[in-house]
Amino acid sequence: MNHSINFKLNKKITTAFLSLLILVLANNAFANKSINVGPTVGEKAPTITVINTQQQPIKIKDLSKDKGLIILFFRSADWCPFCKKHLIELNNHAEQFTELGYGLAAVSYDDTDILKTFAKQKSITYPLLSDQQAQTMSAFDILNKEYAADSEHYGIPYPGVVVIDEHGKLTHKHFFKGYKKRVKFSDLYLQLKSRT
Repeated sequence: MNHSINFKLNKKITTAFLSLLILVLANNAFANKSINVGPTVGEKAPTITVINTQQQPIKIKDLSKDKGLIILFFRSADWCPFCKKHLIELNNHAEQFTELGYGLAAVSYDDTDILKTFAKQKSITYPLLSDQQAQTMSAFDILNKEYAADSEHYGIPYPGVVVIDEHGKLTHKHFFKGYKKRVKFSDLYLQLKSRT
């Protein structure tokens, strides 16, 4: 009888341990998808060198609101379906972020015609900005180095999001090496709302 109880107890402990181990490994695998690129949180955000769809140069202060600015860096509104979906997702949350006091913008290496067409087709309410010379991607240290300067995809960033506060400091960043994993704007909204 004692052996039977010990066996059942050991089996439960082993099962619980294995379940915990699987959970930890799964979380580590998830965490490893995020990469440490870009400026350091707490430091002043680099200058952006971009133009809007009217070919005008834009600065961070032009885009910021009372609490600051959220910038989405994306690969392309032309050929990347994951980016298109992410841009639309941000648009669906745009009002919530602006009510919190944040400006919004999205930056890509796309030319302004591509950005203007996508914004019009999808009724995007925030500015889509062009960084065709990859100066902003380089300044933020998020330029995807898998593409050489002579590649047609040179200038794309690692997809991600930064939050810059009203003083110009980076308060949040999250980037991914792959192109499928993206920041969930519903989660980001809850994080930023909890700070107000």
